[in-house]
Amino acid sequence: MKYSKRILLALLAFGVVAAIVAVISQAIFTDSDSVGSNTFNTGTVALTTSPTSAIWTGVTTGAPGDRATGSLTATNGGSLELRYAVTGSNTSATLAAGMNVRIGLRGGGSCDFPYHNTDGTTTTLTDDTQLFAGALNTAALVGSNAQGAQAGDRTLAASANEILCFAVVLPTSAGNSLQGLNNTTTFTFDSEQTTNNP
Repeated sequence: MKYSKRILLALLAFGVVAAIVAVISQAIFTDSDSVGSNTFNTGTVALTTSPTSAIWTGVTTGAPGDRATGSLTATNGGSLELRYAVTGSNTSATLAAGMNVRIGLRGGGSCDFPYHNTDGTTTTLTDDTQLFAGALNTAALVGSNAQGAQAGDRTLAASANEILCFAVVLPTSAGNSLQGLNNTTTFTFDSEQTTNNP
């Protein structure tokens, strides 16, 4: 019996030593490296216009031959290059169809107004570049608001701006059917990124 206990104790002692040796033999050198700062920040498309309303002062008792002019600054306030288009809408299709509008890109210190003669024909531009000339009831005025690059679209780099000149005229040939009408024109500027958007 004493002999069996000794064998059992010896086996237990051997097991404990084997476990300790196994733990010691498992020790290895290790290292860990972190790679951080993997940022992905998105840019912005932000076209602003100034003024935001009433490019030209209101004409309240217009007569054939009267003209109105004004300018607007389009600014890319975003961080991405953008392209934009300008469309127009009117509250009186009849009066708008009888008027002419001309839009130009200002090239000098001021717009080359008046842009129209009283008969509705266009004047010669000195510094400005004509972007549109035609009837005021035209919907697509500058470029196209369809996605992607379209003929006539205006491109602005981030933080860039440009000045557009607007002029309207009620030609001297306007008939009696245009008397007593009221029209308000709204110009809409639609913009989109140019990056990855051919």
